[in-house]
This record gives sequence, C-alpha cells and structure tokens, in this order.
Amino acid sequence: MALLAATFTINAQQYVSTEPANRNVILEEFTGRGCGYCTDGHRIANQIMAANPGRVWAINIHAGGYAQTSYPNMITTDGNTIHGGFSVSGYPSGVVNRSTASAIDRGQWTSQANTQMSQASECNVAGIARVNPATRVATITVEVYYTGNSSVSENFLTVAMLQDSILGTQSDYGNYNPTQWLNGQYVHMHILRDVITPSAWGEAISPTTAGTLITKTYEYPIPENIGSPNGVDVVLDNIFFLAWVSQSQQGSATRPILTACELEKTTITDEPIYPAMGAISQVVNAACTTDKDFNFTVTNIGTEALTSLKFNAEVADVIYEFEWTGEIPSGENTKVNFTMEIPFGSYTGTLSIIEANGEAYESSTTFNANSQEWAEIDVDGEETDIKVCIVQDQFGEQITWDIINSAGETVASGGPYQHLMGSGSTQVNIANVNGIATGECYLFRIFDSNNNGICCNYGNGYYYIKDAQGNRFIEGAGDYGAGTTNLFSIHRHGDGVGEAETSMFNIYPNPANSKIYVDGEGVGVVEVYNSLGQKLMTVEGTEHTSVDVAAFENGVYVVRVITNEGAVTTQKVTIAH
Repeated sequence: MALLAATFTINAQQYVSTEPANRNVILEEFTGRGCGYCTDGHRIANQIMAANPGRVWAINIHAGGYAQTSYPNMITTDGNTIHGGFSVSGYPSGVVNRSTASAIDRGQWTSQANTQMSQASECNVAGIARVNPATRVATITVEVYYTGNSSVSENFLTVAMLQDSILGTQSDYGNYNPTQWLNGQYVHMHILRDVITPSAWGEAISPTTAGTLITKTYEYPIPENIGSPNGVDVVLDNIFFLAWVSQSQQGSATRPILTACELEKTTITDEPIYPAMGAISQVVNAACTTDKDFNFTVTNIGTEALTSLKFNAEVADVIYEFEWTGEIPSGENTKVNFTMEIPFGSYTGTLSIIEANGEAYESSTTFNANSQEWAEIDVDGEETDIKVCIVQDQFGEQITWDIINSAGETVASGGPYQHLMGSGSTQVNIANVNGIATGECYLFRIFDSNNNGICCNYGNGYYYIKDAQGNRFIEGAGDYGAGTTNLFSIHRHGDGVGEAETSMFNIYPNPANSKIYVDGEGVGVVEVYNSLGQKLMTVEGTEHTSVDVAAFENGVYVVRVITNEGAVTTQKVTIAH
C-alpha cells in the first residue's frame, strides 16, 4: 500500500459536514462459522442497522476459537489484532464504538448503540473511495472536521474494507437468521477484509481542536484474494469502505470511537471514454403483453462526459437496436430504459454497447428475460370477486403475497402467517378479494423471506386463485424459492372478450402470423380486441374477410364477428410472428 497524506487546518472540505452532530456507531461483532449462536448476533446487528440507516455499521470479525480456516476463510491479521485488544469471554459478543474494554453480550448491543447515538461527537468524518477496475487500485480520500475540542491532543483515524455476499457454511443452532440462508449456504455480510490505514488501530491525527480539517488520501491496491489458506476472492462489486475516528490508545486498543461513516464508493479509470454497465433488470409489472421493459445503470468511469450510446439487445435470435443521448459527467451514472418484445418463455439475452460518444466501443453482458403467459377470466359487470388460497408450510411467518394492477397499485395483500408447531405441518389460509375491477391486467406475487418457498422439508405447500364461480384459474407449486409471479387478465363479458358458445364462422389460422381470415355468410364487421378488452381494429366483412395483424404484438387476442343481423361470434386467437 502506498500512502499519500496531507493535513489542513483551513475550512476547505469537500465531503465532510461542519455542523455539530451526534456520534455514529461501529459495532464490531466477534464471530465465527463454527459458532451456532452467532447467527442470532448477525440478526440483532442487522436489526440495529435497519432501525438506524446511515448511523450504525456492523463489522463481522472472524476471530477466536470458532473462526475456521476451511473455505471460506475470513480470518485476517487485522481482525485477530482487534479481537486481541478486548477481553472476549464468549461468542457472539462485540464492542459498540469500543465504549467498553470487554466485549459485551448481544443482548446489550441495542441499548449501548442508542446510548452512543445520543451523545455529541467532537468531530465528523466523510469521504470517497474511487475504485479503478482495470488496476484494482482504490484512491481513498477521508476528511475529518472537528466541530468541538477533543479531550486529547491526538486521535486515530481508521479506514477499513468490508465485503458482502460471501457464501459459505455456518453453524446455526436455531435458524436465528433465516433471511441469510440461500440454497443451503449462508450469505456472510459486512465481513472485515482489511484495514487500510498503516495500523489496525488507525493512524494518529492532530490537531484535534474545533475548526480543524484533516484530509488523508490513501492509494490502496485491492488484493485479488484475502485469507490463507482457503482465501476468499475480493469481488469489487461487493466491497465497501468504512472510516472512523477513535479517541486514544488505551491498552493495545484505540478507543472509544468518536464517530464513523461509510465512504461514498465510485468507479473511475484513466480512459477518456469508459461507460460501465450495471446489472440489467427486467421490470416486473402487471402487463398482459409480450412487450417487456428493462433497465440498466450506466456509470461514466471515464474522464470525459458521456453524451451518447448505441447498444444492441439480443434475445431469442432477434436483435434490437437502441440509442441513448444525454449527459453523464465523469464519476456519475444514470438509468437507461428500453423495451423489447419477448416470446413466451425464459431466455438469456446479451446487451452490447457498440458506440459511445460517436466512437466505436465494445462491452457486453448477459441478462435474463422472461415472458409469461397470462390467465384470462370473463365476468359480468365492472367488478368481481376472487379468492386467494395459500397452503403454507411450517414457516408461515416467512410468507407474504400481493396483487398489483397495471398502474403498480396494490389491490390486495396477505401474510405473514403463523408459525406452525410440528415439522412438516401445513395450513390453508384463504383471503377473499372483493370488488376487483374488470378490464384490467393483474400480477400476483408470492414471496418467501428465507428463499426456500413453501414446500419440501417443511411441509408440502402450494397456492391457487379461484374466480367468483369457484374455478381455479391460477395454480402454483410451493418450490418457488424466494418468490414467483403469475399474470392474469379479467375481462368484462360482452366487451368482445368472451368465447362464443357456438361458431357460425371459420376463423383461422390459430395461431396466426400476419393475417387472420374469417369465412362465412352475412359477416357485417370483424373487430379485434386485445387482452384488456380494448378494441384495436374494425374491418368491414365479406364472405372471405382478411384482417391484417402483422403489426400486432405477440399475444392472445379476441376476434369478434358481428353479422348483418346483429348476432355476435367471438374467438380467441394467438398471434405469434
């Protein structure tokens, strides 16, 4: 690590606030993969952070007798040093702003964190970490501003790198933290990976009097892998940086911590034009159509402003071309939206940036695309009733569901349900959804907070939805992992969306590609409706009527034939180009 440091006493800060504030909190939790109660500590730390966003950060330090060197080995030299600076008598335990010389039990963390946050801080800390993905060098700038006088003339600044989403084993005596289990592996979060300052206990800074601004800059080469043996890869997308100021050396430790922050993280290179694509997401909404919306984040990590992009998206051997214009300054990002027609099914697509700022560019990534068929029901009137039935497994407290309409509004929801006694138990939960509007597309979503659905080892659960006549129009198994969705469209009978009891005409082909034909005598007009009951086309009839549907999207449509005498025949036709 190369270190460049400078100290200033003039008021020229870029990142840190000069307004007095209360202390933020660092919770250092001493843990290990062999500790069966440590998952309860993780849960409690997560709850404290969730209740105090931007005020509390947990650091999981794998050290002590329960830390394991098998993969993933998350033991670090700095973690062992910090662990050795406190008296630790059990696991999990931790120190809250290093306010005690001994690690305290997890049951005391919440009250101690609240006590710390209620105290005025002598200083504020903030900064930025600029990560170059090509060189794996992080340029870190940290500012400390003293809003008051510290009780000692020298404090200590610490900067540390943490990593999220490390999959591995974990002892767990009571399923204390179910949300961090994924397909049988534990998702280890906010793991201490390295301390960037020259010492694990921080770097001495002074003066510590009101009005002082101290700025430190660090050039930190991010290792590819940390840990020996069985080390863990350092994934750039999953790292973040914390900084804190501690008061003084007391024994081997520097404590207490006066305040802390998470550093802003951005990506930057030395190249003039460098658009970096973030993950591509499909928008999950209630749309009974094969036109699907997607978006991705473009971060300008080049040195010049980004003003235009050309990119291609390929799904199912069809390539779509898109253009974006705007302005993204260096170091900033924006969200780019695009829409594609996706045939029914699940696909892996490829998105490629081919031009940036008018110059040829090459960057590609894959993404998932899905287009599901929708269920259709025909009803009388402008409203109807449906019934949602959830056959839960033993862990009903993990299950929730909702129904949203095409405007994204929640029209019904349910769960969580009660925890059942007895392994493999199931229970039926029924929700009556009354007065749901017709002529609308809806999306049913069901979730499991433990990412394992409602089946298998904990009871054979499933779900279904019935219409007002008791017919099941949606059915789903319980092995849906973290969640699944179902689309359905409710039509009002008589709006050109019902099936005729008898057909006087031959309507073909089905599925259709570019044309639909209606053969028969006495045809007055032929109308075409979409799945929402909206009339799209009217054609004057003959004995052999031709309807051009080449411009229509793939999907299910209703062809309505009205005779010269006013009789009506309808038939559903699928269009698949």
